[in-house]
Amino acid sequence: MKAVIYTRTGGPEVLQLVEKAMPQIPAGHVRVRLVVSGVNPTDWRSRSGQSSGMKFDEQVPNQDGAGVIDALADDVEGFFVGQRVWLWDVAYGRASGTAQEYVVVPARHAVALPEAASFDVGASLGIPALTAYRTLTSAEAGPSRLYPGALTGSSVLVHGGAGAVGHAAIQLAVWAGATVITTVSSAEKAQLARNAGAHHIVNYRTEDVASRIAALAPDGVQRIVEVDLAANLEVDVSVIAPNGTISVYTFVNGETLRTPSLGLLVKNVHISFTYTYTTSADQKELAVASVNAAVADGAMKVGTEHGLPLERYDLDRTAEAHAAVERGTIGKVLIDIASH
Repeated sequence: MKAVIYTRTGGPEVLQLVEKAMPQIPAGHVRVRLVVSGVNPTDWRSRSGQSSGMKFDEQVPNQDGAGVIDALADDVEGFFVGQRVWLWDVAYGRASGTAQEYVVVPARHAVALPEAASFDVGASLGIPALTAYRTLTSAEAGPSRLYPGALTGSSVLVHGGAGAVGHAAIQLAVWAGATVITTVSSAEKAQLARNAGAHHIVNYRTEDVASRIAALAPDGVQRIVEVDLAANLEVDVSVIAPNGTISVYTFVNGETLRTPSLGLLVKNVHISFTYTYTTSADQKELAVASVNAAVADGAMKVGTEHGLPLERYDLDRTAEAHAAVERGTIGKVLIDIASH
């Protein structure tokens, strides 16, 4: 079978297409014929060595994907050959990611893809949707899981609503009943956020963000999904509601911050950090089940008309796909591995 690997960290050029033997299936595992692989910033950061060094002699990149179960171990229940699934955290702690024709994963890392959802949707979940889910459920006051009505009556601010995590956060928050405000940097991104379902959109390059949000949510926003804490901290302190939560899900290498302690203290603000790989098993189980419920309800859609443009590459162009994500391409980068 064809697979993309790297044997040293570095730029996209370290990725190479090779032939590998068909993987065997240990107990508790399923083998999936991959149709689409999704590329995330975490994938190029791992490949470059920015977030981690080499843990194996060779590594197949990419955490997310969707495909069809090809075979399964005798002890695996609840799945069948031919079943459509989406995958999560495939390469975390393992040498084998989704940039290949077949992958073997523990059965819990495969999730039945709802009938109406495409493989493109399935390959776009994983890291973005599970991260977004946790940012919306990390508040001490709850809810600990999302469902229709779980966030009714609350306001959510999503910074960077045109990104993959921001897009997923908008869709999940809307599905759960929240009023969603998002910030963007251009008219093009504003339209994408609107397509995703955001109720209010603020262009931070042309508007006074704090004043506009204060007008939209006079009592403050209960939750902030934060893509750049250093850039947005002043605004966040200004617009967060008492007892609100700021949930941070990304980082800049070497960055340290001074926090405006008084402004946060008097509002009893909770700042949380979300790293989807190391959330607890219970939290991950709730996230996977709830995200899949949102998919089944038709709430998690992709494509420009739904706020997340798709940019596609074939497997032999995986290096180009990684380069596209690394330079900040708007939308979701997908790798086509097999015919849909």
